[in-house]
Amino acid sequence: MPLYAHLSMILGDDGQKLSKRHGAVSVMQYHEDGYLPEAVLNYLARLGWSHGDDEVFSMEQFCAWFDLDHITPSAAQFNTEKLNWLNAHYIKQTDNARLAGLVKPRLEAREVSVTDTPSLEAIIGLYKERISNLNELADAAEVFYIDLTPNAELLAQHLTPEAKPALTDFIAGIREVAWEAPAIGALIKSCIGAHGLKMPKLAMPLRVLLTGQAQTPSVDAVVALFPREVVLKRLAEAA
Repeated sequence: MPLYAHLSMILGDDGQKLSKRHGAVSVMQYHEDGYLPEAVLNYLARLGWSHGDDEVFSMEQFCAWFDLDHITPSAAQFNTEKLNWLNAHYIKQTDNARLAGLVKPRLEAREVSVTDTPSLEAIIGLYKERISNLNELADAAEVFYIDLTPNAELLAQHLTPEAKPALTDFIAGIREVAWEAPAIGALIKSCIGAHGLKMPKLAMPLRVLLTGQAQTPSVDAVVALFPREVVLKRLAEAA
């Protein structure tokens, strides 16, 4: 005769019983929301079961460790914040080439054409430490491939009269500078030094003009990802 075991009831984020009418989603929704399958499997395996303090483990480890003695008798609560943390962990550990293969169809679904320059893998390598799902990675990558119009309010906030002379010097400098982050970083420091400014005074308008965002990874690394001609075009429009 088969043996049966009852797993813990699963509650939603708000502590209510999970059901079709209360927050439950299809398994494909996790794919659409940008979760890696190994992150979802890891999270579900840990929901209502434990192996000491281990939070991150492979399916091979789970299959070796699983026993009914460690099923928790009380209801388990689904914690989206914890799932996001686990997904971010797996994204950080995942090869950039695989992530590019997962992000590219998401961009194409938005009718964004991914070109060879800048490299999608390079963009992912720079941004993957900062995000928690594949859709956020697609959001970060999209600005490198589209015709961008920065938010006027954000631009007015950061492209100040004080910053414009340093920006003009930077535009002149990038026409000849070696196209790599260290050289671009040195040029930024030279421009702000010549005008007695602090780094954010030039870095912030550069971020907004190039990506439309006020928060990015290191600005010299972001600039280096773009083709030189794209940087010149986006900056010249505001100079």
